[in-house]
Amino acid sequence: MARLVGRRLLAAVPVLVVVTLGMFAVAAASPFDPVRRYVGDGSSASQETLDALRENLSPDGTFVEQWWSWLTSVLGGDLGQSLALRQPVSQVIAERVGWSLLLCAVAFVGSVLLGCALGVLAARREGGWLDRAVSSLSYTLQAAPPFWLALLAIWLFALQLDVLPAGGLTEAGEDTVTAGSLLRHLALPAAVLTISQAPWFVLYVRQGVADALHEDPVRGARARGVSERTVLLGHALRSGLLPVLTLVGTRIPELITGALLVETVFSWPGIASATVRAATSTDFPLLAALTALSALAVLAGNLLADLLYGLADPRVDLNEM
Repeated sequence: MARLVGRRLLAAVPVLVVVTLGMFAVAAASPFDPVRRYVGDGSSASQETLDALRENLSPDGTFVEQWWSWLTSVLGGDLGQSLALRQPVSQVIAERVGWSLLLCAVAFVGSVLLGCALGVLAARREGGWLDRAVSSLSYTLQAAPPFWLALLAIWLFALQLDVLPAGGLTEAGEDTVTAGSLLRHLALPAAVLTISQAPWFVLYVRQGVADALHEDPVRGARARGVSERTVLLGHALRSGLLPVLTLVGTRIPELITGALLVETVFSWPGIASATVRAATSTDFPLLAALTALSALAVLAGNLLADLLYGLADPRVDLNEM
């Protein structure tokens, strides 16, 4: 496993180089003017002032030279200054990444647990009414955009039932985050993100467990009089979870995208607000750092999936992965 981690770290270097270099190439071809965004589109600043700001804010050279200057600064610990938030990029990320990680972690664990539970129940009676209901609901939720689910949740639980807050992190007029307010405000965004990710795990677990129930080891266990609960959880589920582990890495990008949408709808103080602000304000230093951070998260998710697969199935040769 150590060798696998080492190989993936080495392979991550050219991936990050291509991603960040491509990002600078796109920015160089972009028609948007960051200086105009900085002073405001309706500003009456003189042309001399705009030229002076452009000289200070806009990097010189080709996009390759700009990329190299940015890379050397990042390696030296300087992520630059956010033009939109008027803060160091490192400070912007540090203030928000914890809340995003909390939301994503809760939603990811919830989606895996919910997917395993419903997948096993559906596969237990393949073709039955519960299987059809769970599968139909999963396919329907797969097609539902996360922002639509978020708006529906706000309408039902915040506006109609008035049992949960519609967004934010604290109650109106309060600045201190308490455990109670955190749980109340986390409930809806975490539930929406969980529901948006769970259908994939439900369908994978359902198919994996259903296939495992027809395998010879499971038939042999039933012939020996092993209880149905042990057959499902000890044999079928263990075998059916192997394909799910490969799904972990592929769901990380979707989890990040879904989290951005959910955070925006619920005004969650995570990375999403900074990402939207950076994109709409052409805040390239912040957008560059967030893009690189997202690429690192995807690479880490793929590595985690491979490590979990190797732990779950000793027959897997990690040297070939």
